[in-house]
Amino acid sequence: MRYLAVVLSAAAGVQAARQCSTTTGYTHRVLDARYDGPDVDKPGSDLATISVSLSSSTTPLYECVAQWPESWKGFHNVTEKLIWSDCIWTGAGSGADKSVAFAVDWNKKVVYLAHVFACSDREGTDGLATGTLPLSELDCDYTEEGSAYCIPKATSSGARPDLRISTVLAPTAPDANTASCSEISEQYQSWTLEKWHRQFVLTPGSFEPKAGTDTGPSFTLKSLGVNGVTFTCATTSAPVGPFQGECKSDVTKAVATFTFDPKLNILTVKQKWDCGDSAALETVGVGYMQGTCDRGFNSDVFTCSSEPVLIGTEAL
Repeated sequence: MRYLAVVLSAAAGVQAARQCSTTTGYTHRVLDARYDGPDVDKPGSDLATISVSLSSSTTPLYECVAQWPESWKGFHNVTEKLIWSDCIWTGAGSGADKSVAFAVDWNKKVVYLAHVFACSDREGTDGLATGTLPLSELDCDYTEEGSAYCIPKATSSGARPDLRISTVLAPTAPDANTASCSEISEQYQSWTLEKWHRQFVLTPGSFEPKAGTDTGPSFTLKSLGVNGVTFTCATTSAPVGPFQGECKSDVTKAVATFTFDPKLNILTVKQKWDCGDSAALETVGVGYMQGTCDRGFNSDVFTCSSEPVLIGTEAL
């Protein structure tokens, strides 16, 4: 079947931070899952939805929802990169992750999981752990309205399958000031996005920002693939989406740009390295941004923000 959905469970740690020197990895339980195809009640709709509830035992810890055109099958239609989606902490448990993200290859039926956490044994350093989960056969059917959906196939007793996924700590990132392109290319590239900010005017009864009022996003990017690289990013194009922007860093040999599609909430980041010892290296990451937008008191101005979000590149 071409339909696919998963729900992962990121185990909430009992400590404030995890050790990054461990060689045993981290195990997570897969609790529940659902994929919903385009809504047949909405003519012209092509958006598929993956709903994700991350949990430990029976307590939901993270809720994850991603939505993009079904025909993309989990990959951005322009860059052909996996679309990473963040998972929002429910407030239950103590938690040990700064951010959790997942991506799904609908064709290969593979789930990718990545999470970022502070290292208890490396002061001031964040760790990145990644893992994959091949999915077994899925049960797919149609709702009474005619829309397709899929869930993990039940066991012979009718119970939910006991699925688990393990993530492994990524190697220590090379130093931005001394690393060569070959060293950088061997490291899995990803970023932690923080300080997401966007404003627009939304008049009562409207579902789209008033023309010319959308500022586009600004944010910071911290490279997890290379130590010492933090970008400050801001929109540079006119207030008509998709927005284009530039990212500045104090590391002169690394430059980055971004594109944000406000219709689909898709953010594309491109980072280019001019290492000097070989041809330039470019990495591309795509994220599904779900910033919370709040209206100011007695105002039509909405301000959008977000918790830290992990944006990955290609398959792990």
